[in-house]
Amino acid sequence: MTPPTHPAVRRFARREWGPLYGTVRGALVRRGWRAAPVTLGAVCLTLVFQIVQNQAWGYGFVQDVGSVRAADPLWQALLRTPLSLFVPAPDLPVWGALAQMLLVFGIAEICVGWWRTLAVGYLATLAGTTYARVGLALGPEHPLGLPESDRLVNDTGPSAAVVGLAVFVCWRYGAHLTGGLVVLAMAAEVLVKDNLAGEEHLAAVAAVLLLCAAVTLRNRRTPAPPPGLGPRPRSSPSGD
Repeated sequence: MTPPTHPAVRRFARREWGPLYGTVRGALVRRGWRAAPVTLGAVCLTLVFQIVQNQAWGYGFVQDVGSVRAADPLWQALLRTPLSLFVPAPDLPVWGALAQMLLVFGIAEICVGWWRTLAVGYLATLAGTTYARVGLALGPEHPLGLPESDRLVNDTGPSAAVVGLAVFVCWRYGAHLTGGLVVLAMAAEVLVKDNLAGEEHLAAVAAVLLLCAAVTLRNRRTPAPPPGLGPRPRSSPSGD
């Protein structure tokens, strides 16, 4: 027997997750796996990279096309960044990366569209990569600086994009408490395990929060259209 839920809890759940849940559930009921094709492609590409980089003949290839380190020239890092998002981090289980992508990328693609998902994901990834270079330039004595040993850390994987997308989707759908918990979790990660990945996650969060603030400010400055002249409502919740 299912225990009764307090009315206040139900109201909170509807307010916090209702719009998000309704959008995702509706898309999955109508279209099934076709609701998030880019996410499925990203998961498959990540799995392929994992298989290839574990082969003697494939490790060097994956490093050449998708490995990013702060020691690399900036132009080279920028060229490799698009694929670095799909190269699993070497010190983490690949199934964790695949699960993160399937869940967070999938929800984001359904809720904000595939191109916003990729744009926000790459913004978060670039923010982390850029911070690594800035932190190394500041040095370990600076509060925002990084130790010299981080220069050679292999900076790949979807984690920064996942964190950024989680914050962005929570903001778009009014799940403010959930988004706040994501930010607090990233701050706690740095306090518990102070490493380059944790610092980059905070940089990704900061970049996405700035994006959200800019969009909010733009929307406030944009005058509302006269009655009857506004854009027609979209039939798809993804905004594509």
